[in-house]
Amino acid sequence: MRLKTLAAFVMTLLLVALALNVPVAAADQQSGTWKMDAAKSTYSPGPAAKSITLKIESDGDNIKYSSDGIDAAGNPTHVEYTAKYDGKDYPVTGAPNSDMVALERIDSNTVQSTMKKDGQVVMTVTSVVSKDGKTRTSTFKGKNAKGQDVNNVLVYNKQ
Repeated sequence: MRLKTLAAFVMTLLLVALALNVPVAAADQQSGTWKMDAAKSTYSPGPAAKSITLKIESDGDNIKYSSDGIDAAGNPTHVEYTAKYDGKDYPVTGAPNSDMVALERIDSNTVQSTMKKDGQVVMTVTSVVSKDGKTRTSTFKGKNAKGQDVNNVLVYNKQ
């Protein structure tokens, strides 16, 4: 009888551990290809980018981020980084106003990115994926390369 009880207890522990790991092992909500919806996005100050496509690959702990677009003047843009959701600084390339990023997962649908230049925080970006996984909204707060206050809200649709 004791052996059956112990076996049942161990099996229950294994099932609980597996159940707790399923959300981590499941695809990160941030992952995928996202295209900016210019009609739903707001830039303050402007001018707005003409297009932005994000490609995000994540395994739950690590993230590879790549952004390609066309700025308001018609010039191509490319920003990329590889980081972990651990709050530590990782290098960013292609961003005019930042050289490092620190990522933190707020919950399964929300990530906060802290952008830094020369060790100073210049921008905080909070990105939230909708419950249905079809929309990603990124709110940018901070200063741009010209020192102007930024309060941008970019809406992306999953491709």
